[in-house]
Amino acid sequence: MTLNGWLQIGLFIAAVLLLAKPMGSYMTAVFERRKTFLDPVLGPCERALYRGTGVHPEEEMRWTHYTVAMLTFSAATMLLTYIVERVQLWLPLNPQHLANVEPALALNTAISFTTNTNWQSYTPESTMSYLTQMLGLATHNFWSAAVGLALAIAFVRGIARREMKTLGNFWVDLTRGILWILLPISIVFAFALVSQGVVQNMKPYDTVKLLESQKVTGADGKTTTVSTQTIAQGPVASQEAIKMLGTNGGGFFNANSSHPFENPTPLSNFLQMLSIFLIPAGLCITLGQMVRSPKHGWAVLAAMVVLWFAGTLTSYWAEAHANPALRGVDSHSSLAQSGGNMEGKEVRFGIANSALFATVTTDASCGAVNSMHDSFTPLGGMVPMVNILLGEVVFGGVGAGLYGMLVFVVMSVFIAGLMVGRTPEYLGKKIESFDVQMAMLYLLIFPLLILGFSAVTVLMPNLGLSSLANHGPHGFSEILYAYTSATGNNGSAFAGLNANTHWYNYSLATAMFFGRFMMIIPMMAIAGSLAAKKSVPATSGTFPVTTPLFTVLLTGVILIVGALTFFPAVTLGPVLEHLLMRAGQSF
Repeated sequence: MTLNGWLQIGLFIAAVLLLAKPMGSYMTAVFERRKTFLDPVLGPCERALYRGTGVHPEEEMRWTHYTVAMLTFSAATMLLTYIVERVQLWLPLNPQHLANVEPALALNTAISFTTNTNWQSYTPESTMSYLTQMLGLATHNFWSAAVGLALAIAFVRGIARREMKTLGNFWVDLTRGILWILLPISIVFAFALVSQGVVQNMKPYDTVKLLESQKVTGADGKTTTVSTQTIAQGPVASQEAIKMLGTNGGGFFNANSSHPFENPTPLSNFLQMLSIFLIPAGLCITLGQMVRSPKHGWAVLAAMVVLWFAGTLTSYWAEAHANPALRGVDSHSSLAQSGGNMEGKEVRFGIANSALFATVTTDASCGAVNSMHDSFTPLGGMVPMVNILLGEVVFGGVGAGLYGMLVFVVMSVFIAGLMVGRTPEYLGKKIESFDVQMAMLYLLIFPLLILGFSAVTVLMPNLGLSSLANHGPHGFSEILYAYTSATGNNGSAFAGLNANTHWYNYSLATAMFFGRFMMIIPMMAIAGSLAAKKSVPATSGTFPVTTPLFTVLLTGVILIVGALTFFPAVTLGPVLEHLLMRAGQSF
């Protein structure tokens, strides 16, 4: 751990907090349909879209209608992506003549990008054509992020409104989220990435001759001589921008943001991390402004920052220490790790920015990585896993992070009410049994999917365990992380698991699908219930949700729920591996 590393981490969070208010205020204006500087350009486009699709923007929807519209849109776009994958060989913009994607992988990928997960059980540059990358995947990066954004705004409206049965219009929220927020920022961000050297072209892959031929031994044990290398390229910057801004995370290349064509410089790395947190941080400010309690938005943001810092500190500390098994070797040996654990990390980023990136990307539902989590120390790799197991509410994905955090807010207010012996209230709304039941349903679906699939998988040697690169507690961590990442709609992986099998493709697709849409239904039910409630005046017994005490309670509830649910599983994985590593055993 170095002063330089901490200065970079401090600069990052300072930039996030500095941009949170202007970003939040802008999103408030967009979704309250107030005037913005983009209206002269985007207003006519919006009206033309409504006329062409038959949408009546002034018609509002109940929570059930809003949810059905969201599910219908998601199903239609998922089908589109599946079809594009299955017929890409016969479509244009396929200069490498890549074959059609096989059914199980195509379904997994279609569900993955629809749910904002972007889990990739394939090597993108050798599987997906340029058209599939752009039409099937990059478009979903906009759609899935806009869906999450719309759902978060609907929940905030449910808190803000009094004795109303509607939450807005899904089609309007979706359209404005794309046109006013995601698209213009992505365009600017893409140009910034190009300036740093991120590739943006439509050229076929280049083949270059190596300076020296290399002998390579394949999985079958045969040795071949390689004298050329294929250089993959394509429209990377445009996809990279929305991949990060929309907290999607699906890489154009298999190495994701550790690839020099996706993330070439420390500045591009900083901008990518900043873009991941930009909208989730801004949404906290939007929450405070729309419910007319700005301090409440800052209190929620403070809880996120506290949890983010705890994860960053732990990960940085763990990775700054050498593996004990290598610490005792001769200092002149190539095995020595005098500078910390650099395995699986890029030299141009170093330990501080690798630990920070891993924490940021798993705090949000963004599967991008600039280093390999599988190569982290046990405790360093535990941090990304725990970030997702907490429900990805530490900033979280675009929209999904805020509405997930608001479910925890409901539970925190309920617990506070029990402690003082009065009916819990949240911003003038009484929290009743239905609200708590829906919140508990939301919180129980998540561990049921993660622990259920993990338990079944470890009991199937031929289907589940045969794909592991490592065994023992590290192998268990690879399986647990996979289902955690899928259910939490994150998409990152430990990278030591071959997930391109029928079992993993179908089971992970199921976890992604229900981890996204099954949890949305009780969340929207809470929003509809809150919107219909009367407002009650605050009294001396009302628990304030704008104070540091509220931030402490909210943080504590998140940690306690996560620990009670997942501590046994985490103990069998990274915690046990850490203890064995200290004893000199590795996996």
